[in-house]
Amino acid sequence: MRDESLRLIERLSLAAGAPGAEDEVRAIVRERLRDVGPVRHDRLGSVLCEKSGSAPSPRVVVDCHLDEVAFMVHSVDAEGRLAFVPLGSWWGHVLLGQRVDVIGERGGKVPGVIGATPPHLLGNEARERVVSLDRMYVDIGASDAAGVAELGVRLGDPIVPAAEFRALGVPHRYSGKALDNRLGVALMCETLEALRDRHHPNVVIGVGAVQEEIGLRGAQTASELARPDVALVLECPPADDLPGQSERQAVLGRGPQIRLYDPTAVSNRRLVRFVEGLASELEIGIQLAVRRTGGTDAGAIHRHRAGVPTVVIGVPARYIHCHVGLFDGRDYEAARQLVIEAILRLDEARVAELTRFD
Repeated sequence: MRDESLRLIERLSLAAGAPGAEDEVRAIVRERLRDVGPVRHDRLGSVLCEKSGSAPSPRVVVDCHLDEVAFMVHSVDAEGRLAFVPLGSWWGHVLLGQRVDVIGERGGKVPGVIGATPPHLLGNEARERVVSLDRMYVDIGASDAAGVAELGVRLGDPIVPAAEFRALGVPHRYSGKALDNRLGVALMCETLEALRDRHHPNVVIGVGAVQEEIGLRGAQTASELARPDVALVLECPPADDLPGQSERQAVLGRGPQIRLYDPTAVSNRRLVRFVEGLASELEIGIQLAVRRTGGTDAGAIHRHRAGVPTVVIGVPARYIHCHVGLFDGRDYEAARQLVIEAILRLDEARVAELTRFD
């Protein structure tokens, strides 16, 4: 994997980006794209960068979401413990005893841990039960509510997982937090950077959308500014090469995943076939997926105005929506090449064919 790509992914992974508080991630995107084209924002904080090519249309949106699954301070009890609400989908089994950072009122990160009762203090029944999130709390070391206030923590402050970014002992494998969707953010940035000095027969709009994890909100508002004719949604789907998973559609090291369906969107079939054929031409392995659950920004983008042909291209990672995920750098590099080459071929005639129904 290219060192430059890896450094960008690490930096994005370590940044804090709870839904509605994506400031650190947004700042990195702005820095990377300021020399590519004009950068602007919608009123929720999504960031857009427009790169003009040799033709004024079609308008090709390359979307990713900036936010990660996180939490928000709900209340503070008399002994200084922080109750929280989830921002996005979490499973209780992956949370107890994990380190977190509270993004305090003064902008600094206040370290804490999600409290976990030791097994010595639990009965047999309690040991077998998954604790509900509304019974969990974050311990930042304070002894009372006044101590919490002294640290600059108050209701509504975002809470994000705290984790390292590491290369594993096996080549091409890396772990870190918020791979969903910092891998997509890195792909979007590197795609636009790669097009900076290249001919492309369209206008490319890179979109870093906010608040995807709580309802695809930024993708909806950013589309009003981006006005897409076609959209490539860059994501990090869950790898399913796990024990007990027999129907595997996302295996690390076998290439990017092309999603045909999830409950929020049906990908444009002609666009999917175009990406499939291009991958074959470039000798890039891909994995097709039909998902029973989940959703992406495609759910909002494809319904914009009269409709937008959309496809989801993802770099799979194990253990997403946990504190630490794991991905294969070869999948990222393959996705990067595929997305760039797709944009170079999405001219007005090809995009018009995607929605020709007569």
